[in-house]
Amino acid sequence: MQVFTRIGPLREFLNNQRIAGKTIGLVPTMGALHEGHVSLFRRARRDTQVVVGSIFVNPIQFNNPEDLTKYPKTPEKDLEMMKSAGCDVVFMPEIQEVYPEKPTLAMDFGPLEVVMEAKFRPGHFNGVAIVVSKLLHYVQPDHAYFGQKDLQQFMVIRKLVKDLSFQVRLHCCPVIREANGLAMSSRNQRLTQEGRAKASVLFAALTAAREIIIAGRPSETAIDKAKGMISSVPGVELEYFELADAENLQPAEDVQLDRNAALCVAAHVEGVRLIDNVLIFS
Repeated sequence: MQVFTRIGPLREFLNNQRIAGKTIGLVPTMGALHEGHVSLFRRARRDTQVVVGSIFVNPIQFNNPEDLTKYPKTPEKDLEMMKSAGCDVVFMPEIQEVYPEKPTLAMDFGPLEVVMEAKFRPGHFNGVAIVVSKLLHYVQPDHAYFGQKDLQQFMVIRKLVKDLSFQVRLHCCPVIREANGLAMSSRNQRLTQEGRAKASVLFAALTAAREIIIAGRPSETAIDKAKGMISSVPGVELEYFELADAENLQPAEDVQLDRNAALCVAAHVEGVRLIDNVLIFS
């Protein structure tokens, strides 16, 4: 496994791989890896001949400076996990390499800018879009892999790729969960064991709501049930729980058989912001 910290040598190496006829897969990460990331690398390993992973904590996607400061950093462990998962190339730049100057570009993703994550984290997706654009330019992958846990992020990136005509195939890979159902996240490292146990109510609430909807009962009943379950656990502060069209994440009042829907949740546990989602027809 080769590790690059500069853009130029990374591009030169990958250009030679393309000349040799090899396909390239990209797994962007901010480090603090877990089994969810590992699943992305393994999928890329199956699909492509050169697997590239990035480790870069992107400062411009954090609208909360404290969250940026507290974001866990485990580079040595990350590199070992990437190697074991079949990663061939790691791009691990310093901030100055990616942002020699503070970017002023502003992107607008239309309706995706006013719901859920975008509503509660203004500017977040602009920062995500800028860094993903840069990574796609640097690596020029044939395939790129993202987790379903960050469903809205994936939809933003999908629109970015379509609107800017990036020649890459995107893959949204299933959520990987801990034994109690909690969606794996780098931020889980900041939770105590008690916090992890409390946070498991998020998946339990999503599952209960999904079952109610599948049974044909009103979505309001499902959402009320889920919110009640979450509010019954002390120390879990709900931010939102919503039913949305799975294609565009706009609010959905009901579920139509010809269009999938997603239940999405965000909550705070021990000062850690957690998100999760399930598709109604998965």
